[in-house]
Amino acid sequence: MRSNFLNRLLYSLILCTASLNSLAGSLSTSATELKNIPPIGEAIQSEALTLLSLNLAHGRKDGPNQIFLSTNTIRSNLQDIATLLTKVNADVVALQEADGPSAWSGKFDHVAYLSESAGYDWNIRSDHAKGNLINFGTGLLSTVPFQEIISHDFPKSPPTLRKGFTLGKIGWQPDKNKPPLAVDILSVHLDFSRKSVREQQISDIINVLENRTYPVIILGDFNSNWLASGSAIRRLAECGDVKVFKPEAENLGTYKSGKHRLDWVLLSGDLDFKRYEVLPDIVSDHQPILTEVTYNGNSHLNTKANSNTSSECDDRPGSVRESGLNE
Repeated sequence: MRSNFLNRLLYSLILCTASLNSLAGSLSTSATELKNIPPIGEAIQSEALTLLSLNLAHGRKDGPNQIFLSTNTIRSNLQDIATLLTKVNADVVALQEADGPSAWSGKFDHVAYLSESAGYDWNIRSDHAKGNLINFGTGLLSTVPFQEIISHDFPKSPPTLRKGFTLGKIGWQPDKNKPPLAVDILSVHLDFSRKSVREQQISDIINVLENRTYPVIILGDFNSNWLASGSAIRRLAECGDVKVFKPEAENLGTYKSGKHRLDWVLLSGDLDFKRYEVLPDIVSDHQPILTEVTYNGNSHLNTKANSNTSSECDDRPGSVRESGLNE
C-alpha cells in the first residue's frame, strides 16, 4: 500500500511539473460553477433508482499508466466499460478520473464516448484538473435530463492534482400516483495523499449540500476506508446527514482486487438501499458499485431536522448512521 502511494505521489509530482503553467491558472482558487436548467417534466419512473459508480482510471483499465497506451487501446478499454453499462442498465452512472480531450489519454472525451456507446442521452463532465497533458475530473451519465448542474473544484492541494465533484439534479417518480421528486446525485473524487486534504474536501461537500432540500445520493472514490484514523468517509456519514451500507463489511472492497474499500455510496435519510453490490468486472483498477435505491416517504427536511449532527460536528466523534438492505 505504501509503495503504491509513493508511486502515485511521484506521478503527480511529474505531472504537476510538466503542466505547471496551465495548472497555475486553473488551480489557483476553489470554484463552484452553477448552471440552472429550465425544469423538464421528464423523470425516471421506477420504484427503485439504479445507479453505478466507477473510477475510469483514465481509460487504462488495470494497466500501469494510460500515457503509454494507444488511442485505440484506450477506446477499446472504454468500450468494455460501455458494454458493462449497457448490461446493467443503470439509470444514472457516476464517473471519476473521467477525461476530457487529453494528450495522455487519447485526445478524446471519455465521458461523451461512454454516453454515446452505452446509450445515455445526457452526460456532464467537470474538469477539475487541467494542464498541458491533462484534462480530467468527475462526471455523470443519465437516462433523463439534468434539471440543475453544479461543478465544484476543491481547493488546490499541491503536489497532488485538484479533485472535486459533479452534482446533477434529476427527476424521479417512485410512486406513479404522486408527483416526481427532485434528487441530487453527486459524483465525488477525493485526494489520495493526505487526511487533512480529504477533511477539507469533505467540508466542501457538506457546505454545498447544507442548504439544499432534495434527497441526495453521493457516489465515488473517497480514497478512504471506514476504520482508518480520521476516516473521511466516516466523517461525511457522521456530519453530512447521510448513511452508508454496512461500513465494516469485509467483502465490499473495490480497489486492488477488493483489498481496499475506497469507493462508496451514501444516502440521505429519506432514501434506503434495496441492493448494493461490488461487481467483479475488471474494467479499471477500481471495481464498479451497483446499487438500487428506494424512497421511504420521509421528508428530507425532517430527516435533517431530526439529525443529531450540529455545527460542532468537526470537534466530536458523532453518531454513525449505518444502513443494511431495505427489507
